[in-house]
Amino acid sequence: MSTVARKNDAFGEVIWAYFNGGPPCEIVERDDGYIGAAESTLQYFAEFSHWPRRQKTAIRFVRGTRALDVGCGAGRVALFLQKKGIRVTAIDSSPLAVRTCKKRGVKDARVMRFEEIGRLRRKKHFNTIVMFGNNFGLFGSYRKAKKLLRTLHRLTTDEGLIVAESINPYKTDDPAHLRYQRLNRRRGRMAGQIRIRIRFQRCATPWFDYLFVSPEEMKDILQGTGWKARRFIGDGSARYVAVIEKV
Repeated sequence: MSTVARKNDAFGEVIWAYFNGGPPCEIVERDDGYIGAAESTLQYFAEFSHWPRRQKTAIRFVRGTRALDVGCGAGRVALFLQKKGIRVTAIDSSPLAVRTCKKRGVKDARVMRFEEIGRLRRKKHFNTIVMFGNNFGLFGSYRKAKKLLRTLHRLTTDEGLIVAESINPYKTDDPAHLRYQRLNRRRGRMAGQIRIRIRFQRCATPWFDYLFVSPEEMKDILQGTGWKARRFIGDGSARYVAVIEKV
């Protein structure tokens, strides 16, 4: 891995450092200048007993023998499903995250951006798509979500399922976040469409869009893609998991 590539892989550096005994120091920078510390890196390695209740409930909906873990991080979901006898393909755009997954025992972990899933070329191959860790956000924007959802439709069986986590951006009273939502509307973007990059020490990822949506906005995005939200699993916070089935 080249020096330039490693400087761009701040997320992977966080994962790799923690895996090797280093401190969790992930920083998220937003394009309006807002800077915040992300949740503890431990979340990427957590055993099932330490998962949030919404995820413990949602993972029970996983069906079939083949799953795609999108944004696999350190591989906690893939490892859990492997133990259940499910064949998992785990993808992440971070080479160091994928390296960590393999070191931890994920059998099929690949460096792949979510936008590139069409490269899998496996029609009706996966029974379930898992997008934990707020990874519905990887859809990036309204238009891109529509396109990628249709791709996922082709990659899944007739009884295909998506189990995806998101954050309802409207469940906040933080003035900084409310100002950003107003800024987004003025720019013609969805209120929860944030533009961020991850920083770690001297490394930073390229800027990318990450999409937070309310349950109602998610239903709107799903229309016309062949998918429909059947259930929302929440815990009273802004975070929730949607169980999405083929229409």
